[in-house]
Amino acid sequence: MTQYLDFEKPLAEIEGKAEELRALARANAEMDITDEAKALDAKAAKLLDELYGSLTPWRKCQVARHPERPHCTDYIEALFTEYTPLAGDRNFADDLAVMGGLARFNDRPVIVIGHEKGNDTKSRIERNFGMARPEGYRKAVRLMELAGKFGLPVITLVDTPGAYPGKGAEERGQSEAIARSTEKCLQIGVPLVSVIIGEGGSGGAVAFATANRVAMMEHSVYSVITPEGCASILWKDAEKMREAAEAMRLTADDLRKLGVTDRIISEPKGGAHRHPKEAIDAVGKAISEMLKELDGKDAKTLVAERRRKFLDMGGKGLAA
Repeated sequence: MTQYLDFEKPLAEIEGKAEELRALARANAEMDITDEAKALDAKAAKLLDELYGSLTPWRKCQVARHPERPHCTDYIEALFTEYTPLAGDRNFADDLAVMGGLARFNDRPVIVIGHEKGNDTKSRIERNFGMARPEGYRKAVRLMELAGKFGLPVITLVDTPGAYPGKGAEERGQSEAIARSTEKCLQIGVPLVSVIIGEGGSGGAVAFATANRVAMMEHSVYSVITPEGCASILWKDAEKMREAAEAMRLTADDLRKLGVTDRIISEPKGGAHRHPKEAIDAVGKAISEMLKELDGKDAKTLVAERRRKFLDMGGKGLAA
């Protein structure tokens, strides 16, 4: 059953009526509702175009968080073969909010790392809703070191509201672990490409997305804090998240203009959750193109270009 966001309620009513008609027709073979159903389908398609043709930044946040949106597990299963996960940070524990391992992408050996939010109540709790603890970032460092040792490209899939801010995480060195992961991104002499597939929240996202190429899906968001968190700090009112989202310039279009992201990956009309396979295929194509752009560059060049990219960040498009 499709889950609708609050701004999609008019669409839910129309599509619900169309489904009711079809259910009646299935129950009564003599009933012909073809024309009525087609008319409702056309009305729904038009409304979907209107809704998704002019999404506000806050609505894009909602779409980026949609529970039916493809997650890291879905991308790995669809785009990679021979995936062999690696677990643990060899220090404290295995963080299920971060998954990664050896795999083949287009028959090419790679390391893939990503945040996983889970897709039902049980898995979301196990995965801590995609909020990584220090051991998750240390696992990522371990994987990136492995990639550097064997000359394997690194592909990261970012989807997190931010690193977990709990007491235990802070006691185990959360900020240091994030910094080490970011540092390792800047050090490895192999191609590193990153895709923001949903939410890119704060340092928890930067720790994976300090890459040679950073792509964002059309309805993904990338920011230093959630709109609700920003509104709570600035206005002492989380309900001002709409105003915060507008001011934060967290959409793919805004960040492309600022030079934070290198490309925008188009999503199917209505978002990736409506047509997951189409969205996943588009991400696979973008990853392939980004890796191709980096092929032939030696380790020194890759590291230097990555460093320069982030030193220059923020200067482009600030006057816009």
